[in-house]
Amino acid sequence: MSEGQKKARSKYSATRRLLLKSKLLKKAESLLVKEKEEKELERENILRERAPPLNLSGLSAQEVKEICRDLHQKIDIVDEARYDLNIKVARNDSEILSLTQKIYELKGKMKRPNLRRVKKSADTMLGSVTDTRVDFKAKLKTVKKEEEKKEEVTDWRKNVEAMSGMEGRKKLFDAGQ
Repeated sequence: MSEGQKKARSKYSATRRLLLKSKLLKKAESLLVKEKEEKELERENILRERAPPLNLSGLSAQEVKEICRDLHQKIDIVDEARYDLNIKVARNDSEILSLTQKIYELKGKMKRPNLRRVKKSADTMLGSVTDTRVDFKAKLKTVKKEEEKKEEVTDWRKNVEAMSGMEGRKKLFDAGQ
């Protein structure tokens, strides 16, 4: 047998693997059920500890009002704590997002943003349906090129003599304007 055939063969047969897989799934299921029961029991214990059952029988109206005020105060305290925790979680989430964005920027891997749908106009819809090709060159604006000013080639010595002195400088100044 070659080395490739040895790798293809498994130590266990298909039926044995199926049996082991089913046993593992049963064990995992039983562990999940047990864990769920433990969490429920723990929850009940915590609720009994934090909020003992109320015994309102035989109490006067004033005592019941007092109990209600205490419960409202406890509810307000819990709501404030919950609100504070929600704000902290939101702040931490935004900080995590910004830090991960910075990491991506430093690595050079930018996350592609989600693409949004673009509404097409009626013309583009018709163009895509009929599949007509538009001549893009026809749509382009024509630009007129200014003709380059061609300087006449003359004898440079004449030009130097004409431009020398104050009159030559005045001609250059006037030509610039």
